[in-house]
Amino acid sequence: MSIASLGKIIETLGKERGVEKHVVIKALEQAFLVTARKKYGIHGEYETRYNQGDDDIEIYQYKNVVEAVRDPIIEIGITEARKLDENVDMGDQIGIKIENPNFTRVDVQTAKQIIFQKVRDAEREILFAEYKHKEGTLITGIARRYEKGSIIVDLGKADAILNKKEIIPTENFKTGDRIQAYLSEVVMTNRGPEIRLSRTSPMFLVKLFELEVPEIQDGTIEIRSAAREPGQRAKIAVVSSDKDIDPVGACVGMKGSRVQNIVNELQGEKIDIVRWSDDVEHFVKSALAPSEIVNIMSDHEDHSMDVVVEEDQLSLAIGRRGQNVRLAAMLSGYRINIISKTKLQEKIKKAVENLLQVPLINDPKAQVLVQRGVMGIADLIDLAAADLAKILQIQEPDAETMLAKVKDMLEKEEIKLMPEESEELVSASAVPAYTGIINSEKDGVEGEDKFSEAEKRLREELAAFKLR
Repeated sequence: MSIASLGKIIETLGKERGVEKHVVIKALEQAFLVTARKKYGIHGEYETRYNQGDDDIEIYQYKNVVEAVRDPIIEIGITEARKLDENVDMGDQIGIKIENPNFTRVDVQTAKQIIFQKVRDAEREILFAEYKHKEGTLITGIARRYEKGSIIVDLGKADAILNKKEIIPTENFKTGDRIQAYLSEVVMTNRGPEIRLSRTSPMFLVKLFELEVPEIQDGTIEIRSAAREPGQRAKIAVVSSDKDIDPVGACVGMKGSRVQNIVNELQGEKIDIVRWSDDVEHFVKSALAPSEIVNIMSDHEDHSMDVVVEEDQLSLAIGRRGQNVRLAAMLSGYRINIISKTKLQEKIKKAVENLLQVPLINDPKAQVLVQRGVMGIADLIDLAAADLAKILQIQEPDAETMLAKVKDMLEKEEIKLMPEESEELVSASAVPAYTGIINSEKDGVEGEDKFSEAEKRLREELAAFKLR
């Protein structure tokens, strides 16, 4: 069966689609195999081979050698079989070449459609494998068009999608603009591989620093964590394996040239470069710069810390709409509570007053309890007698008596369970939640909806990307 266009089809598809020749030939053989089954019986057993020399598809039909033929599609009589091969025996299977398959124009067109479909599938697999390998890297393309707010980016061999939420809020690309982005994910869909890009991921920031700072590329400087609020502010923590190299200075560059290139790419996003430290308290102090920290009280089991600052440093520590403390929390992975020294002293005073409601507790004992984190009657009744005895250095029976007295007074409503509530702490966690406390800072509710959306984005994408 000679079809003059087969060789041309193979050559054209191979060049235009970037598919290797053997893949096209395999698709061609599978296509005519399907066509042969439809024409000669789906129960038959067939084999197709492409003969490159003759530019011909050879079709073989395999039949079982039997005495009496019941089904001519799968069986052949022994007499007829020996005309083809004199050495054949009963029970053997013989392959018979179909010399003139007489495929109609419709059969050939069906085969071509199957070939093109198989090649498209192969092309998709090739593209998927190629770009899957590039996941987690920077990639550059050309903006081609907008679709429902997302940008379709031409990468040359394939199109990628820059989702609306992956675009920095302040940027506006036009058709034909060059776009650099982080290749976050490649997934196979019914329409082929979908290449997803991001310009808002913290990893985009990390990769830009890797590109700009040679010391990061050679491993001398390591990026430990990064956090972003895209288009507004970012923090990145770095450490050097060479004591003679300042990691912060290296990332900033001569006269700020290195970091400025990154700031320009991120549409003016402010970047704080923080020196990493295994001492989390020291690290958080650096991350909360430029505010000056008075004291830090950490709970490493709960991954939280109370940070005390002077009254005039409170706004610096919190930052605009809570941005500074929120990014520091994401960078460290700790929940950070910011409180002014004055408010802390007020809170301690109220806690002592609350504990002094109990006749068996005097001022020195109340001070000791507060120092150990017992901030009121509610915390006191949660203590075991043995723990209370240890804190106050009294006998356990005396501690049991004290606790019994407290519970009795509570039942009789003779004492208040908690101190009067004062102004809440300003807090932020590694996965921040939208709160009115943070948003009601100096800037009020201006931009509240936009800020809430940014918070959702941080949750979805784990904006505090922990590299270690």
